[in-house]
Amino acid sequence: MGNIMKKKFLALVVIMAVGICILAGCGNQAAQTTGQETVDYKIGVVTPTLSTSEDEFRAADMMAKKYPGMVKHITLPENFSTEIETGISQITSLADDPKMKAIIVISGQAGLLPALQRVEEMRPDIITMTAPIWDDPVLMSKYVDINLDTDWVKRGETIARKAQSMGAKTIIHYSFPTHLAKEVIAQRKDMMEKTAKELGMQWVEVVTPDPQTGDGTGPMLQFLREDIPRQIGKYGTDTNIFGTNCPMYDVIIDEALKLKFLVAEQCCPTPTQAYPTVMALEISNEDAWDFDKINNMIREKSQAAGMTNRLGGWPMPVTVFIPQYAVELAKKMIEDPGFDYNSVQQLNQFAKEVTGHSVSFSKFKPAAAGSELQNYNVMIMDSILY
Repeated sequence: MGNIMKKKFLALVVIMAVGICILAGCGNQAAQTTGQETVDYKIGVVTPTLSTSEDEFRAADMMAKKYPGMVKHITLPENFSTEIETGISQITSLADDPKMKAIIVISGQAGLLPALQRVEEMRPDIITMTAPIWDDPVLMSKYVDINLDTDWVKRGETIARKAQSMGAKTIIHYSFPTHLAKEVIAQRKDMMEKTAKELGMQWVEVVTPDPQTGDGTGPMLQFLREDIPRQIGKYGTDTNIFGTNCPMYDVIIDEALKLKFLVAEQCCPTPTQAYPTVMALEISNEDAWDFDKINNMIREKSQAAGMTNRLGGWPMPVTVFIPQYAVELAKKMIEDPGFDYNSVQQLNQFAKEVTGHSVSFSKFKPAAAGSELQNYNVMIMDSILY
């Protein structure tokens, strides 16, 4: 608690200084919310490169443009796996700036926790945040102030419940051996099966050719193209199909439009996965990040196909939501030292305020830990139907 209290104290000093400035008539502080005012602190945001992870890069880039002079966005090396030390040095160098008050690391790889440990040693006043990284959650909880990620396992329950609410009587789960060997995917499947059976739905598990050990995605997609019509012929259209692999959805969504079965969510629920390609949406460059507009385009195509309320997803990519939310959260923690960032209710309410989307945070409980990690927060976004 000592480090956190120091951080809160320093954040309070910043607020007091701003308050004194307002009383003295230094200018209109409200402009800060528009990103037009030069602020007295910085937030460092670290992401992969554009070519490595477009969503996370662009999410951070948008926040840097929203808060110029406050958000400093840097990227990890392109060849991350062979240049981890370079990445660690880049992160720790942010702490050399005396105005740096928060550092957010966003990366779909493991190996960056040592950088945040060094920041904690060098500058305990800096708020450290992951959004997310994939190191050991127990160690991350020990050395990082606040961790954000998706609740991948709980999605097993929420997808099954959503499918039933859409009218599903059967759930078909497509996966392959190397995916099922991953703990989080196996746990999500078990949760989905358990929930489906509790709700009285039929559970069907189908193993496809493995794209990671065979000839790539081709045989897997061909199998799906042939197997899905067989399964729907057997179980009927009140069937929800879920696949664990992103490339599967070009086939799953395409077959759903033809055969009229249900797809509650994709494995990575976002309006930009499969829907634009399969539905041949004409999305301009300026609309590529207008998710409300894209969702409306998908909804129109669904209606035209007689599929209203039979397809679903999340209203925006989680790989855009979490990085943007993390920046707003760091800003909130710096400017409002009374904000209880360990309260999931506060995190949920703040998400609604800054993004307009409803999310449900909970504390992550890894199997190895045996108890919840109080500063490791995982979320589910309220999904939508098309």
